Amino acid sequence: MDGTVLELENLSAWYEAGKDVLAGLSLRLERHEVVGLIGLNGAGKTTLLKTLSGLHEGFRFDSLRLDGRPAAFRDKRFKLCRYTVFEEDRSFQYFTFSEYLSYVAAAYKILLPDVSNLVRSFHFEAYTGTLLKDLSTGNRKKAFLITAFALRPELLLLDEPVNGLDFQSTEFLYQLIAGYREHGTLLFSSHILESITLTSDRVLVLEDGKIQKCFAGDQINAVNIREALHDENVL
Repeated sequence: MDGTVLELENLSAWYEAGKDVLAGLSLRLERHEVVGLIGLNGAGKTTLLKTLSGLHEGFRFDSLRLDGRPAAFRDKRFKLCRYTVFEEDRSFQYFTFSEYLSYVAAAYKILLPDVSNLVRSFHFEAYTGTLLKDLSTGNRKKAFLITAFALRPELLLLDEPVNGLDFQSTEFLYQLIAGYREHGTLLFSSHILESITLTSDRVLVLEDGKIQKCFAGDQINAVNIREALHDENVL
């Protein structure tokens, strides 16, 4: 690791005033690491990722620093360094994948990336000209994942990225996640045990609205994760 990309102190987030989903959560992400985020259903994983993505309305925090400088979730600097793939995303329905990729490249002020290897490895060749609204759930997920890994933002956020993918695409995704530390920092939520154990440098356990435990190195194993979640039925 070579420094900190994101420092967030004392975040609370809610959908209804007085009923915090996240309460007093603090998060630190180092440069060039892959971090898995786990928690039981309703723990707030998606709420955290939506808040980091500037898409959640009800929140407060004590401080947020990006690359060591004060930041806000919706400021331009933060927007240009992050990209999020959500478990379900029905935005840009009347764009084809090719049109969406061109739009994103322009928005992030980069040249249109070569996605041929990503398209081929995700078996997406037949769908690049299909409207996103007409894609299956799995292929729509692939469209956003291909965009994410082609864009290579400093901070990549993935919400349950394995959901909806076929076996071959899942195996390829694991390779992409594990290798992302070469390009930047990746934070992803998952309830799939192998996705966490095969790819993560650290694993954060979200419970009662905050990060309660952190595993690293040899601590990242099935026994510790199941014990942390108080659940023997984790996949």
